[in-house]
Amino acid sequence: QVQLTESGGGLAQAGGSLRLSCQASGLPFSRYTMGWFRQVPGKERAFVAYVSLSGELTAYTDSVKGRFTISRDNSKNCVYLQMNSLKPGDTAVYYCVASADLRPTEYSSSYDYWGQGTQVTVSS
Repeated sequence: QVQLTESGGGLAQAGGSLRLSCQASGLPFSRYTMGWFRQVPGKERAFVAYVSLSGELTAYTDSVKGRFTISRDNSKNCVYLQMNSLKPGDTAVYYCVASADLRPTEYSSSYDYWGQGTQVTVSS
């Protein structure tokens, strides 16, 4: 059974930082593209970032470029999202995702597995 377990969410002030972690189990982690999506109430889940199998290729949605960094540790089956210079607009539930597609995309339909999500709240 595949499990993606997020941690590290919480409350931060604008300009602050948080680091999200996602522990994966039940899948060949190094063969999966990993990523993060986020969702606010009343809106669809939105792409945040993905990282390729080796970690060499990353992509970000425009609104987080230069502030967020995605990385992975295949020896630990973990993927991370370092979030700096946080803004109130970053407030959302953040989901860890995994895709067997070797050509990752920004579309939620590309991802096979989803975590339960972790709440990030940024106060002004």
